[in-house]
Amino acid sequence: MLRHLHIRNFALIEELDVDFSEGFSVITGETGAGKSILLGAIGLILGQRADTQSVKEGAAKCVIEATFGLRGYALKSFFDENDFDYDEDACVLRRELTAAGKSRAYINDSPATLQQMKQLGDRLIDIHSQHQNLLLRDQNFQLNILDTMAGTEQELHHYRQLYAQLREAEQALAEAIESTEKNKAEADYLDYQLQQLHDFDPQAGEDSELEEEQRALSHAEDIKTALFRADALLSEADEAIIPTLRTARNTLQEICDVFPRVESLAERIDSAYIDLKDVSEELASLAEDIEYNPARLDQVNARLDQLYTLQKKHGVQTAAELEALMHDIESRLQQVSNAEEQIAALQQNLSQVKALTKAQADKLTNLRRKKISDVQEIVKQRLEMLGMTRGILKIDLTQTELRPDGQDRATFLFSANEGSTPRPIADVASGGEVSRLMLALKDMTTERRALPTLVFDEIDTGVSGRIAEGMAQIMERMAGADRQVIAITHLPQIAARGQNHYAVYKEESENQTRSHIRRLHPDERVMEIAHMLSGKNVTAAAISNAKELLSR
Repeated sequence: MLRHLHIRNFALIEELDVDFSEGFSVITGETGAGKSILLGAIGLILGQRADTQSVKEGAAKCVIEATFGLRGYALKSFFDENDFDYDEDACVLRRELTAAGKSRAYINDSPATLQQMKQLGDRLIDIHSQHQNLLLRDQNFQLNILDTMAGTEQELHHYRQLYAQLREAEQALAEAIESTEKNKAEADYLDYQLQQLHDFDPQAGEDSELEEEQRALSHAEDIKTALFRADALLSEADEAIIPTLRTARNTLQEICDVFPRVESLAERIDSAYIDLKDVSEELASLAEDIEYNPARLDQVNARLDQLYTLQKKHGVQTAAELEALMHDIESRLQQVSNAEEQIAALQQNLSQVKALTKAQADKLTNLRRKKISDVQEIVKQRLEMLGMTRGILKIDLTQTELRPDGQDRATFLFSANEGSTPRPIADVASGGEVSRLMLALKDMTTERRALPTLVFDEIDTGVSGRIAEGMAQIMERMAGADRQVIAITHLPQIAARGQNHYAVYKEESENQTRSHIRRLHPDERVMEIAHMLSGKNVTAAAISNAKELLSR
């Protein structure tokens, strides 16, 4: 639960430190004193988006830091999964926001994402503000209330996994059908393209080979002449290299016996002689092979023309890409021929997944239906405590198509008066009635959730007197069993029930306005509640009434 809150340079708050206790605490203060600012600061450490205008004017950054006690709330797994240090007696959430718009978040001094802050914050504090009463009209919220009471968490988690598989199976089938229809529409054209490519039969690498052959055939006479001439220079000319080397080698070999130092030189000349003789023979062979062949040149040119035309037509650059395209078209046409089998397999898979999902949805429906009467009775009892002795809540659970949360739609029907037919809450409930009904639901569901801290922001709007006392009693009871409840209120009947009382107030000086909060001592509580009863001018009767409220 929330132990300590530190705020610096946030909105109208320059510096604020406040300790919170267990049990039921109340926060009071005049309109505009800064109660909403306090909630805004808490919202930031719970992962809400930041606004640079929240930084106090003239300050470089604002800091909000909250310390929580986690003992008994089974949160260690969150810290292990996210690699945060765990201390069940002191968990510190800190948020920093600069005037330039940079935001940083920390959990136990380790950098954290806003998503991580929110995940942890949702398990630490539930803030109920006035606008959340509108949730009561939302059917998803209504179904969530029923799920909380029915304890469907594990079954709902399993259903959502199956539902995700169902959507994937539906998408796979739809894509297969779309692809098949598209391929069928293109099948004739694809078949024509494939036949054309098959007739041509492109081979990877043939483009470079053909281009090389084309160059050789186009310059056959020049190439043949060059080869013959090179061979002649090596072996047949008057001063040909090979005969000259042979003579030089023989000359040196004749003196090897009397002058051994030239033996290695003779061997080197002999090696050069052998290499050049090989070169000469290869040149002669190439020269014999080269011939001017106009017919073959025409064939090569025709083949290249076809190749270039097909490459341009299909938007590729090489024969290898053209060959790959041919195989791809073969594959697409094969898919068309196998499409019925593939679609039948996907349809069978979809049917199986849908059956499993429907069966799990039926389990959820049964769990929800079994709990409806209990929920209706519990809410009736809570409404009686809140002065609505004739209040009735009926839950209408109707079947729908399979959806992310099952196959049910929950509709809360409400009647505040005897003899009135229950109708949707949005049609019949007043603001005060919605506030009381929401508190009844919160009280009921809180018993099922391990939530350390509940904050109520003026949930008492639209009520007064005896009803306010009933609301206070419920909030006081909710604060039991190691749970902390903090109520921001404008009603003295609720303020008087708090075990701890905090007052928010403003100070104006030197053209600045600052908000503060402090814990009230018993005598100060009397005066604060008397102010709430009589306004600015506190009367003796108001003080007496305040003391009486506190004595209860």
